[in-house]
Amino acid sequence: MKSYNVAVIGGDGTGPEVVREAIKVLDAASKKFGLKLNYANYDFGGDRYLRTKEVLPDSAVGELRKFPVILLGAIGHPDVKPGILEKGILLRLRFELEQYINLRPVKLYDERFCPLKDKKPEDVDFVVIRENNEGLYTGSGGFVFKGTPNEIAVQESINTRRGVERCLRFAFDLARKRRGGKPWKGLKPDDVKAGKKAQLTLCGKTNVLTYAFDLWERAFHEIGEKSYPEIKRDYAHVDATSMWFVKNPEWFDVIVTDNMFGDIITDLGAMIQGGMGIAAGGNINPQGTSMFEPIGGSAPKYTGQNVINPLAAICAGQMMLDFLGEREAADAIEAAVIKTVREKLKSLAAGKMGYGTKEVGDLVAAAV
Repeated sequence: MKSYNVAVIGGDGTGPEVVREAIKVLDAASKKFGLKLNYANYDFGGDRYLRTKEVLPDSAVGELRKFPVILLGAIGHPDVKPGILEKGILLRLRFELEQYINLRPVKLYDERFCPLKDKKPEDVDFVVIRENNEGLYTGSGGFVFKGTPNEIAVQESINTRRGVERCLRFAFDLARKRRGGKPWKGLKPDDVKAGKKAQLTLCGKTNVLTYAFDLWERAFHEIGEKSYPEIKRDYAHVDATSMWFVKNPEWFDVIVTDNMFGDIITDLGAMIQGGMGIAAGGNINPQGTSMFEPIGGSAPKYTGQNVINPLAAICAGQMMLDFLGEREAADAIEAAVIKTVREKLKSLAAGKMGYGTKEVGDLVAAAV
């Protein structure tokens, strides 16, 4: 029996609730496919910070590095100033564990829940690759004359050739594999759109951000021409990308972009696939510890009410199994989610699903 160690961080608000349902479904899949998941729980989050004034203990990153994967619920507490937990937990783990890829599948499971007119599941099926360790999120910059009328605030976008290139290569590889190339452990057979040429779109702002995206664009074409000549290369400004997500999502296959633009367009992607209740993501270190999470927030106003949608966390668990190479079990979870969405749910919004949080978890587990 294959055995995997999984670090679990329930986090804040509704995070622990949705993680419980994700584990319920993971356990059902593990039982069916002969796997063993060994969970180790960590209480990192707002409550611990308020109690101890410590965001992460010094030993935390080293300890988490021993796990192949982390399952995260949510970070964000109404009694903690914004930025403290996000920077001290999320960004620190992403940076120190070198999770340099943020992987966001955008896939519509039921056209009833798509806000776009006449768009069907086959029209909304693409992946956004967001660079996850550089850009504006490095925190480079500072203040001059802070708190005075002459205050100056500078925040710099850091883009290295190494960071840009490894992100682009990951994206090119994924574009190739989504079109039937050599299998990758995160790719499922139904991701292959037969008969279509693989396409990678670089999303940037070359007409204004002429230094950072000059580097991105040059590397994009150099790598593509040399190593991936069969993949169609496309470019779109971030504002145009946002428009086309709404007007023509079927144009996209794989999109690659920097940290800030990726943070923005993946939330738009979540809306067109049905909302935050269904959107999951992975923070990937292909050679190290990766972390999987629902991309919505902690939704503290719904805490303890059994109304939050757990499907995003369940889908994060599915992505985690994919990453571990357990594709059959991952496919079973995705099929169970699709069945539940299409046959059982009235909505994907909190409190409007027709079922409670625990009941949705039960439905998916039973479908597995």
